[in-house]
Amino acid sequence: MKHILVIDDNEDVRKIIGYDLLKAGFAVDDAEDGISGFAQATKTKYDLIIIDWMMPGLKGLELTRALRARNVRSILFMLTAKDGDNDLEEAFAAGVDDYLRKPFSPRELQIRIRKHLQGRPAGDEAPKTILRYQDLTLDERSRRFFISGKEISLTRKEFDLMDYFMQHAQTVLSRNEILNAVWGFDYDGDTRIIDVHTFKLRGKLSSSKAQITSSRGIGYILEPR
Repeated sequence: MKHILVIDDNEDVRKIIGYDLLKAGFAVDDAEDGISGFAQATKTKYDLIIIDWMMPGLKGLELTRALRARNVRSILFMLTAKDGDNDLEEAFAAGVDDYLRKPFSPRELQIRIRKHLQGRPAGDEAPKTILRYQDLTLDERSRRFFISGKEISLTRKEFDLMDYFMQHAQTVLSRNEILNAVWGFDYDGDTRIIDVHTFKLRGKLSSSKAQITSSRGIGYILEPR
């Protein structure tokens, strides 16, 4: 059973989300603010954590950065009333995997959560293996990533994206191909999520002999530096 943590200072929101997720077959915990949420998220391993952007004390973005700094690799899902480009880019840069704008449909939230948690369809799965390219090593079984033997911390979505790039090294991948493979065919969120996550990966590859470059108007390619 997948385990989800809901962090929101609004008790009604916590109850509504928690009730719907319990009915859908998830195990659910909740926290009333960022500080208690941080304590729970670093003590218990959650598959996915729902975080409200605007909370008193430790706000959603600050909480996200703190969790990633502690190498919490749970999928982080932000709930926000913000919709500006800068706000969304800041959220992804902090380590958010996905977001949903308020007001939102509980059904849409469930669909998006299931998509993140289900992984690849069983029919498409290949045996877990170790991928190597230039000085990069990616272990699909342990979900660990290395540059020249040094482990690099990646979020779940960063790992999935890096995995896809390494499976198709030296091949230009369109944004649609990346979106369908990593986020799923039925993903209907903001497509800028690809550019922001790729930008973050490019930063983490700064010391590598490999790089991710953009192919103008098409997408991205993993190639030698």
